[in-house]
Amino acid sequence: LARVDPGVPRFVKITDAAHVRLPVVPALYACSRATVWRHVKAGLIPAPIKFSERVTAWNVGVLRKHLMGAH
Repeated sequence: LARVDPGVPRFVKITDAAHVRLPVVPALYACSRATVWRHVKAGLIPAPIKFSERVTAWNVGVLRKHLMGAH
């Protein structure tokens, strides 16, 4: 049984201006971390924002729109 990142339940409650890190995104798209990066490269998942050398995150509003089919 796969472990769901604790950030996923919060995804519903946080504002569109918030950002989530990589562990949340595979759970939203039902895929692996490697597949997330392959899909980002192919344009199938929105690209994250690189805040610094070691911090990359996705905008919640952008992910919500994409998940709802409003690409």
